[in-house]
Amino acid sequence: MSVQLSTHQPEPDGAGQTGDGGAAEVELVLTVAAVARRLGVAPATLRTWARRYGLGPSGHESGTHRRYTERDLGRLQAMRRLTLAGMPAADAARSVLSTDARAGSVSRAPSQRTSTAVNVVAPPAGTPVQRDLVRAANSMSAAAVSDLVRRSIAAHGALLTWRDLVEPVLDAASRRWPNAADCTAVERLVGYAADTAFRDYAARLAEPVGRRPLLFGCAPGEHHQLPLSVLAAVLADRHIAVRNLGPSVPADALAASVRKTGAAALLLWAESMTTADPAVLASLPVTRPRTEIITAGPGWQSVALPRKARHVRGLDSAVSALMHAVSS
Repeated sequence: MSVQLSTHQPEPDGAGQTGDGGAAEVELVLTVAAVARRLGVAPATLRTWARRYGLGPSGHESGTHRRYTERDLGRLQAMRRLTLAGMPAADAARSVLSTDARAGSVSRAPSQRTSTAVNVVAPPAGTPVQRDLVRAANSMSAAAVSDLVRRSIAAHGALLTWRDLVEPVLDAASRRWPNAADCTAVERLVGYAADTAFRDYAARLAEPVGRRPLLFGCAPGEHHQLPLSVLAAVLADRHIAVRNLGPSVPADALAASVRKTGAAALLLWAESMTTADPAVLASLPVTRPRTEIITAGPGWQSVALPRKARHVRGLDSAVSALMHAVSS
């Protein structure tokens, strides 16, 4: 989409549009606070990334308020994904900027662009099944994507399917032209189809070990449930049953579920700081035997947790903590 920037009036949430009375195409612009909320990072982190690595807002002039465009947000989302995966910030920034530079070197001027869709490409040195998954995703075939994921889980297990198949393709979708709407559509389709496959696999677990179940749920207002579905499937390979409450679980429903099940642990996911509410954790009942309260997801990383809760970082740490809770 071609853009023309002009003075704008921000909306209450820090987002706004620029335009000239409807004659020109427009682009969403965001304040520092709005971008920080979307990414689940502190505003100071954005300022650091801008100062150290050049990932600041496009066209920012000294003495003016910082305003991020959709393209700026796409770069920062790619930066966030890479750092969460464990890549050092400096290396992640170089990767994002080099990808952006390559995109710019082959793109045409806005007035010359066509509406031809930009396809997600397979990761470097991609495997045949990765390429099959990319082809299915680019054709927007959720059934084919789900079938490939199901067959991989059956053959290799949930953990390897996530790390060697689904995660690399999702990463390719976010890093390759991260500001392109069609790649966002592909990423969402892969995520939805994979989520279905992982959830169905976990639900078929027979003869689980452990007398007390595990409870999973997304914090109120949080809808990113794919990480919970993957984690439940990984635990199913270890014969550990999970009762997954799904997205945006109200606080009172979380409390009632803990009381009714006597769960060994409750894992609560928050992708964003806006959904990581410590008051929800504080409102959970104290049970005998104790239900361990575990938080996961980037939203909780900068949140002060109540004493009865603890945070885990990464899939391996979550699996370890939950297996320990079941065996205690």
